[in-house]
Amino acid sequence: MSDAPTPRPPRPVAARDAGAPVASNFLRAIIAEDNRTGRYDGRVVTRFPPEPNGYLHYGHAKSIILNFGLAAENGGRCHLRFDDTNPLKEDVEFEDAIAASVRWLGYDWGAHRHHASDYYDDLYRFAEWFVAQGLAYVDSQSASDLRASRGTLTEPGRESPHRSRPVAENLDLLRRMKAGEFPDGAHVLRLRIDMASPNVNLRDPAIYRIRHASHHRTGDRWCVYPLYDYTHCISDALERITHSICTLEFQDHRPLYDWVIGKLADGGMLERPLPRQYEFARLNLTYVVLSKRRLIQMVDGGHVDGWDDPRMPTLVGARRRGYTPEGFRLFAERIGVSKSDSWIDMSVLEDAMRDDLNASAQRRIAVLDPIRLVIENFDAGRVEACRLPNHPQKPELGTRELALGRELWIERDDFAEQPPKGYFRLAPGAEVRLRYGYVVRCTGYDKDPDGRVTAVRCTLDETTRSGTPGAEARKVKGNIHWLPVDGAVEAEIRLYDRLFRVPFPGARDPWGGRGGTAADAAAPAAAVPGGDDDAEGAERDFLDDLNPDSKRVIRARIEPALAHAAREERFQFERHGYFVADLADHGPGRPVFNRAVTLKDSWGRGSGG
Repeated sequence: MSDAPTPRPPRPVAARDAGAPVASNFLRAIIAEDNRTGRYDGRVVTRFPPEPNGYLHYGHAKSIILNFGLAAENGGRCHLRFDDTNPLKEDVEFEDAIAASVRWLGYDWGAHRHHASDYYDDLYRFAEWFVAQGLAYVDSQSASDLRASRGTLTEPGRESPHRSRPVAENLDLLRRMKAGEFPDGAHVLRLRIDMASPNVNLRDPAIYRIRHASHHRTGDRWCVYPLYDYTHCISDALERITHSICTLEFQDHRPLYDWVIGKLADGGMLERPLPRQYEFARLNLTYVVLSKRRLIQMVDGGHVDGWDDPRMPTLVGARRRGYTPEGFRLFAERIGVSKSDSWIDMSVLEDAMRDDLNASAQRRIAVLDPIRLVIENFDAGRVEACRLPNHPQKPELGTRELALGRELWIERDDFAEQPPKGYFRLAPGAEVRLRYGYVVRCTGYDKDPDGRVTAVRCTLDETTRSGTPGAEARKVKGNIHWLPVDGAVEAEIRLYDRLFRVPFPGARDPWGGRGGTAADAAAPAAAVPGGDDDAEGAERDFLDDLNPDSKRVIRARIEPALAHAAREERFQFERHGYFVADLADHGPGRPVFNRAVTLKDSWGRGSGG
């Protein structure tokens, strides 16, 4: 991982959006009605509850912006709560990375950084209460028998042979489970609800399991750990959450959420009013995979350069790529909040980043594939200072200076020996304007023994200097950028593109070998919409759809003003796109820039490249 500097506070969303009315959605309407009726006495408390077993991805950004944003709009607060109920997969490294990503997006939880493990004592106490009320029992079936007895969507489940155990025996077994007397898998604690319920989640769900594993916060104190469905709703209630907002895969879990906290409130164990759960559609984005399993597979298989690889759809990767918190917020506004799953084209995210960066990024010049341009009628010792605006729409950002000399660097593709039709750059006898400088005419070129052009020669028209009276009277169609050979700095430039070459990686029934259809891609996701694990059954390996051109590293020339750019400082390289100074410290005199996004969409909707 990069040794990243402390996140800077995010800028406000660009002025073009600041005055626009906030788009309504069903969650805003629900909160407004609750405020009107006084359901929670005007309180709005939301939460973002990640499991600390990996790095956040683009889909989490949508949830973060939604939960923190709704709370802020209503003068409320949003809690950051880590769902740390599985000690085998969780680590403080992931907690720190998650917290840093939330802060980078521009949000703060104040004093409300919580953990599910904060409530382990309460959760266990409530578990004993459920047993004492005859609402829970210890089941000693094997894992395979438990699965078999759950039934199907069309067939009811079968009651466990241990469902009728006496309360005293259940309490004794539960306490012995807690004391560590039994091995992993020997028993589970289940709620006694309804094995014939059409909702599988209500068929006596397990709420505690034995797991002899050290927890990164509680150490070896516990060897029984609560499961998510039980933990989550109680944690919400204990924190006095008002609106528990989650993705659609939890819609069928809502009756269990209400049952657990409802029983506890009826028994005087929890305070009313209770939180309510609401579901929204997760982010489905083309050209990426957001499955945690697949992301791990790419990292472990060496297909990317780690979790913060700028091609990865993780927030640490997005930050290193040069994406902005404001761009993510703008993206979230544009896609809105829905109750049904749909696909968002990657270009929508890229356009949001372009729009934000266009407004905020200062302009600089870089020559990515340099070739020498020699101005033959410009004396060798002559140097002229050209003034360049730092941002053409923001004169308050001032200007900078670039030295025009006899020898310059220009882009190799700004010269053609035999120009095609419609080519308006340098060619034998052709004229172009050097941006911020003069009009020049190509008089010849040099080649090496292999026939490769090594230098272009030209003459300069002294009457055409930009900014002087009458200079613009000389009209030419071509306008190219340049850098002085003396003074330009060599830099490493990393040209990043989409990680996958097709819209739906690994989807079935490929479009002529270039990817699957939206329906194919949605089919596996529909089983667990928004879940970290994809349903199996795709006919092709998603890794076969990796884009071999997603990363290209080149040596380029940059203007001196870029040589000492601060890490994470973003710029528009004129004609090339938006770039960021890499977060990693590459040492003095070794500037490295990553391309965030091109100036225009070079893919086209659904084009596949």
